[in-house]
Amino acid sequence: MGDADAALAGARDRIEHCRTGELAVRVSGPDGTGLPGRRVLLQQEESAFLFGCNIFNLKPGDESEDQQLYRRRFCDLLNYGTLPFYWGQYEPEPGKTQQERLKAMAAWCAEHGIRTKGHPLVWHEVYPAWADRQETPALQLLETRVEEVVGSFRGLVDMWDVINESTTSERFDNGVGGWAREVGMVEIAAESIRWARSAGPDATLVLNDYNISADFEAQIEGLMAGERRPDVIGIQSHMHSGEWPLERAWEVPETYARFGLPLHFTELSVLSGAYIPQSEIVGKYRPDDWPSTPEGEEKQLHYVEKLYTILFSHPAVEAITWWDLADGRWMNAPSGLIRRDMSPKPAYERLLELVMKEWRTNAEFTTGADGEASLRAFHGSYSLRDAETGESICFDHTAEEPASVVLALD
Repeated sequence: MGDADAALAGARDRIEHCRTGELAVRVSGPDGTGLPGRRVLLQQEESAFLFGCNIFNLKPGDESEDQQLYRRRFCDLLNYGTLPFYWGQYEPEPGKTQQERLKAMAAWCAEHGIRTKGHPLVWHEVYPAWADRQETPALQLLETRVEEVVGSFRGLVDMWDVINESTTSERFDNGVGGWAREVGMVEIAAESIRWARSAGPDATLVLNDYNISADFEAQIEGLMAGERRPDVIGIQSHMHSGEWPLERAWEVPETYARFGLPLHFTELSVLSGAYIPQSEIVGKYRPDDWPSTPEGEEKQLHYVEKLYTILFSHPAVEAITWWDLADGRWMNAPSGLIRRDMSPKPAYERLLELVMKEWRTNAEFTTGADGEASLRAFHGSYSLRDAETGESICFDHTAEEPASVVLALD
């Protein structure tokens, strides 16, 4: 049995072990006495695991058919959305920001039960040209940018990709690149994290990179003390030039789990069309027509099912973010879970079965002689309802706080 087969073979048991926990339920009467033979309905409202995608195409004020379909496809499957805070787009001119638009997007997500993350605060790309023309030093502008954005969105967006791809920042000829060459990749990450922590003490701060290498590991090692420490390690996994071997999908989280921090797969794309060599994609190959094909969709389906199963089964992984929901949004590639017309691909349909059925607990059961019952349930938020009276309670069931629930009937 190969490494990939071994990872898949053990996935079901690992999922049972790390994604579910014993749930104790008791139904009592007004005097606190346990009620036997009560039929109760348990419904999982949300998963504790973050199944996400960037949500850059969200337009809260747009009621077009495409936009309504986009929102429905997103909400039917996903509970986590990444919002665009690229500096050059967010603030195309000094002091003229997209704050109102981003707050409307974040508010829509909150209203629909979508947890949000801002991406990114500091990055050497999508860097505003005006920043390097200012008399104010780049470092001061960056600090002001981070503190203003995190502070302005506090309570609405409380998770951030603080610094993006910083192991390669020194290659770029702008304020971030110059800073990186001056102090090194560890220190630019440490300072960015410190700024964000100051502005949002309760925020979850992610260190995000595609450069899954010894450089990234060394950077993390240099950040593991005090205020320098990120809350989450973010791992990009774009596959425009070919799929990762499935054994790598296990080996990567195994490698980074040693740091003791949660892992988020922050940017995941798998094509349902032709693969393009990386050298042709970056900077020079952006075809007008890069179609999804039936054969490609079938291949995407089988790979995505296995990949998500392996990642979901790893105890260090807490989130998976697809990039992008619909075809043609990301580098014009057929990397969506849905097509350009918003119709679902087979991979979307299969993930819907996994996320909303197989990896979720909905049950009907009857209390025993003592008014109690127990079962293993996936971690998440729940409602518990008495079938006869309709009385109900809501509660969270997590790995940190396994639920012991009492439904007290009037």
